Amino acid sequence: MPQTAQNPEELDVVIVGAGYSGIHQLYHYRKQGYSVRILEAESELGGAWWWTRYPGARVDSESPFYQLSIEEVWKDWVWTERFPCRDEVCEYYQHVDRTLGIKKNIRFNSRVVSAKFNDSLDRWVITTQDGFVIHPRFFILAIGAASKPYTPPFADFTSFKGTCVHTASWPEELVVKGKRVAVIGTGASGVQVIQSIGPEVAHLTVFQRTPNYALAMQQQKLDKESQQKSKRLFPDMFRRCRQTPNGYSFDRYPKSLQATTPEERVLFFEDLWVAGGWRFVTNNYMDIFSDRKANDEAYAFWRNKVCERVHNPEMQEKLAPTKPPYPFGSKRPSLEIGYYDVFNQPNVDLIDLNKCEISKFTPSGIQTADGVEHVFDIIVLATGFHTFTGPYTEVQVQAADGTNILEKWANGVYSNLGMTVHGFPNFFYMYGPQSPGACNGPTCSEVQSDWIVGCVSHAMNHGSTRVEATRQAEIEYRHLILELNERSLAKSTSEPTNFKGDLAQYARLCAEVADKGYHGFVYSSEVGRRARL
Repeated sequence: MPQTAQNPEELDVVIVGAGYSGIHQLYHYRKQGYSVRILEAESELGGAWWWTRYPGARVDSESPFYQLSIEEVWKDWVWTERFPCRDEVCEYYQHVDRTLGIKKNIRFNSRVVSAKFNDSLDRWVITTQDGFVIHPRFFILAIGAASKPYTPPFADFTSFKGTCVHTASWPEELVVKGKRVAVIGTGASGVQVIQSIGPEVAHLTVFQRTPNYALAMQQQKLDKESQQKSKRLFPDMFRRCRQTPNGYSFDRYPKSLQATTPEERVLFFEDLWVAGGWRFVTNNYMDIFSDRKANDEAYAFWRNKVCERVHNPEMQEKLAPTKPPYPFGSKRPSLEIGYYDVFNQPNVDLIDLNKCEISKFTPSGIQTADGVEHVFDIIVLATGFHTFTGPYTEVQVQAADGTNILEKWANGVYSNLGMTVHGFPNFFYMYGPQSPGACNGPTCSEVQSDWIVGCVSHAMNHGSTRVEATRQAEIEYRHLILELNERSLAKSTSEPTNFKGDLAQYARLCAEVADKGYHGFVYSSEVGRRARL
């Protein structure tokens, strides 16, 4: 019988999203014997990786860290590259299912459109686009921070007669070889697309507003034997990841840049650069992100590395300006393989949008503010996502009185621990507003997942039908978010979207709340009566 509003399915827990966060949650609820289901909008596992198909799509975390810490899963899995490509990540998800059999608890092609808390039942009423209705006690939104693509409001956007595609919805059959291509944006997806298609297109024009401080990936092939030998250390490695600022097993260098000699710095910087990946950010001197002079010195080293590879002085200044446009590391850098070399090609141009804006789209391409029309066959929008609160425009999350969560956040985001919201009982979200941002995704997901599982289990074990963050706890957590933002070189002048302390600090904060019996939360077993907070 179909699950409708008249015949809803009742479960202990419903999770939205079948990425790492949702799978980790499902695994642990099943272990504890709870009835649980994942609702997934797509037709397969993988979360964002399922629809991330653009050329060059690749993980920017090293493979040992970009996986679940569940032993049944990692003991029989080996990666082929230090930084896996999208297809290998999707195969990893299939390995997860073969090992854990999670698909039997997932309803695919189930895009959630609304979720409203029923005050008389202490349950959520969740409805999907195809009319499926389910009533869970606890509702977990695990859709991440970047699931709603952003397209700037370009003038005459629909007038272009060629192919226009966002990197978040890349068609599998799209051919760029020999074409005239524009890429708008030089964030993570922009860098990966540019370095991948640059050598094969007829002509490439890159539209850049802010240069990306991309770091050398130093990609490597991996062999099975060495990975198997290292697995004896995996339990320690995964525990260590939670004790570091960025969610990897390596930490900042325990010395300030100001306490070193110039020669020591050069050699140390060089070692980090050769190590590749995130090491130049995550393993650098402890004052790189708190002292502007130290930050400027790291930037100067990075700039020299770029200029060694880019031949044209004008292009050097566009990609790596003499004066840093923002503090080094204050925006998440991308990892690159040949990105800067592409700009030496005669078929590649770079337009600085700060000097020459896009005026409008035309049937043949793009017209810039100087009146020049640039003709293209394909325009690629690498313009990112409506991050953090953006996904909540797709899912209407409502309190019992009908208040939408975005209405609650209209004058500033309030949450407790970046996972719970006062007025929205039995509701948890992961990797969203006021959660940690600049860290390894799987590590952060598991820190949050373990805490949520503990909070739900505490309620279930004590017969509580309702758990809700207090308003005071929200106010105190928001104060911490603002305080951390003010201390940071990367301080936001608008609403800070994430927790700007390090992941280890966040993990300790979550653990302290749990150790104090979930201080800042009210548990209730009186179904139908609104808890007095």
